[in-house]
Parts: sequence; structure tokens; C-alpha cells
Amino acid sequence: MSENTLVKRQFGHRARLALSPAEVSTADAQAHAARTMWNLLHAWWQMMPKDKRTLSNADAAIRQARKDIDFLAVLPAQAAQAVLKTYFQAWKNCWNGRADAPNFKGRIRSVMSVDVPQGRDLNIKRVHRRWGMVNLPRVGRVRFRWTKNLPVGKQADEDHRITGARLVKDALGWHISFRVMTQEPTPTPHTGPEVGIDVGLTMPLALSDGNHQDHGRPARLPDGAADRDKWLTPKEKVKLLRLEREAAHRKSLRKCGEETPRRLRRTYDQIKQLRAKATRRALDWQHQTTTYLARTYGTVVVEALTITNMVKSAKGTVEEPGKNVKQKAGLNRSISQEAWGRTVTMLAYKVAGYGGTLAKVPAPGTSQRCSACGFTTPGSREDQATFVCKTPDCGFEANADWNAARNVLHLYRIGLVAIPAAGRCSRQACKRVKPAAAR
Repeated sequence: MSENTLVKRQFGHRARLALSPAEVSTADAQAHAARTMWNLLHAWWQMMPKDKRTLSNADAAIRQARKDIDFLAVLPAQAAQAVLKTYFQAWKNCWNGRADAPNFKGRIRSVMSVDVPQGRDLNIKRVHRRWGMVNLPRVGRVRFRWTKNLPVGKQADEDHRITGARLVKDALGWHISFRVMTQEPTPTPHTGPEVGIDVGLTMPLALSDGNHQDHGRPARLPDGAADRDKWLTPKEKVKLLRLEREAAHRKSLRKCGEETPRRLRRTYDQIKQLRAKATRRALDWQHQTTTYLARTYGTVVVEALTITNMVKSAKGTVEEPGKNVKQKAGLNRSISQEAWGRTVTMLAYKVAGYGGTLAKVPAPGTSQRCSACGFTTPGSREDQATFVCKTPDCGFEANADWNAARNVLHLYRIGLVAIPAAGRCSRQACKRVKPAAAR
């Protein structure tokens, strides 16, 4: 196979680390130091004049800070440089219109993470069918869960190697995310069929060919209330309810200004663990479903939804209070749990990896239009799950989500495509924006 048919690909692989209590304490100290380094950089940026905000001046500032502040020295020098690089990239993303301006990172809400920018320092080796070993700066050689073949040892070369890693902590412990670079053959065009997808709450993914994808967990309960913990088992839901009641009771006994008791922190940690377990199950279902769709269909068509506007609160203002605020809050919670945007993001790179095409079409009117006769008649959408066309001489009756999925595919076939290519559409910066060095 010639080199012209190879394409460079970069992806990440996350694995669970097996750290001792002492190693966990060291990793926690490094993560807190990295967060403090970010906050110091942000304060330095706001304090310095615009002509002094250069990469060299920032590098000199963090070097001096690591000498003056003892606990910052726990962070490896390369990890500190990675914080500097990430901070400057955050400003570039802001200037290009891809993200908001960077801000201070709080101790509670920010994710604890440490970057290992050099892949050669990891020295990865597989020692068991289920375990591997990796070197972590100032932590030592630790084990990690081996769940994917990585280009290490004799399998690694200039085109297939691990370029770096990142340590990330969640409620279930520390994990390592490897940055892998490989060269793969250019995928051949997918010859599979076309399919339109309508996302919803009752039916998570409704397909135009009737091959609907359901995770078996209703977003809303029979009485209409939103199920906040649909990815947990009944026993886990009972445990979560008990923990939340204990946390509320212990919090009521704590006086204002007192430090959070250790038992209350332990209860909070148990609640976070159950939430993290539910998130992992949702991610697993999304990965399996999107992989199946990318393998089966050559062209996948979805709606161009503005989810941020869909989940806005309805509480209104003091002068003009909103209506049905609690019902809208439950609906917003259900939409956020389904994570439609994450599903489309997964479909984008997986469909491209299998040689397929992902297209987005305008969303307005897809649920009211009849996919059989093509007319939009008021009252055809009788309820959430039933569509009965009110047009004379039609009377088409079907599931409302399936009807919308057929309309989504119809819009693509007639050429009404909002975003023809797979990927993220970002607003380009205007020409008057000054270069990064000038800021």
C-alpha cells in the first residue's frame, strides 16, 4: 500500500489507574498545583500591560513562582509548561470565536488534571493480560488497566506512537488519557443506505427505516415527571435517595462558617460516585449505538438543533414571571440527560472514519409535516408519540418520531442541507483582530 493512501489520525484512550494512597496524595497535590498555576497566570495576565503579555514573559513568571512558592514545586516543570501552553491556546480560541474568555478555576467545580506532554517519558509496558505499567513524573511507576492495544515497544515507530498523556480525576478515581498518533488507510466510500435520525425523549434515536435505537430507560416517568437517575438500578436509586437525605440532614446541622465535616464530605463523595457511574453507562450506550450506525449506514442525516436555546429556563423576570417553570425545568433536565449534542459529535468522527457522510438539515417543521403527502396541517401531531395527518384524502398515521425521521431524510434528498460536512462549524474571527503576539 502506497503512502498516498495513508492518513494521519490522532485519538485518545482512557484507562483506569491503580494508585496507592500515597500516590493518590501526590497526584492530588500536583493537580491542585496545576490549578493554582492557571489562576496565577490569569491574575498575571490581567495585571500586565498588553505589550508585556508575551509567552517569554509568562514563562519567566511561572519559573519564578515555582521558586518562590513551595507547593508549586510539586508540579513537574513540563506539566507547568503545559499549563502555560493551554492558557495561551484558550485565549487564541477566544479571539477566533471558538470559546469564551478563560477565567479563574475554582477548587470544587474544576476538573483535577495533570498533563504529561512528553510521550517518551511514560515508558509504557504491558505486563499482564489486563494490566500495564506506566511512568508518571514524581509519582513513580504505576499500573493501569489494559483494555486496548497501544503502539508501545516494538510496535511503536515514528508514525505509530504515544505523543503524551493526561491524568484526570473523577468521582471513581484517577485515570490516564493517552494521546495516540497513528497512520491508517484512507477509508473507502461507504456504500451503505441513507438514514434520517430524529432525536427525542420518548424514543432516543428514531430512524427513518424503522430501526429505532432505544436504551430501555424512559426519560420521563409514567406520571410525567422527569427521571433524574434513569441510568441507575432500583437498588442504586434507593441508595442515592438515602444518601441525599443524609447529606441534607447533616448539612442542616452544620453552622454557618464551620468547616464541612468529614462524614458529610464522605456522603458527598458517595453521591458523586453514583452519578459518575450513571454517566459512564450513558456514554457506553452512546458509543455502542453510534458505532453501529456508522458501520451500517453510508449517509447519516440529523437535525441542526440549537440545544442551548432549547434548555433555557422559563422562570422569566420579576416583572414578567414565566409559566410552567417546574415543568420546563423537568423537560430541560431530560434533554440534558439525553446529551443529543454528544451523540452527534460521536457520529461525526465515527461516520467519517468508516467512509460515510454526516449531514445536518434545518429542524423547524420536521415534526409537523406529513412524510406521506408532504403537507403540514395543524393538529396532525396529536400527542408526543402519535401523528395522524389531518389532510383530506391522506390520513397517514404513524409514530411521531418516525415521521419526523422520514422528514429529516427527505430534506437531505431535496438538497436542503444546513451543514453538509461532518465536524464543528465555528465562527471565524474578523480581520481587525490583532495577532496573539500583540495582545
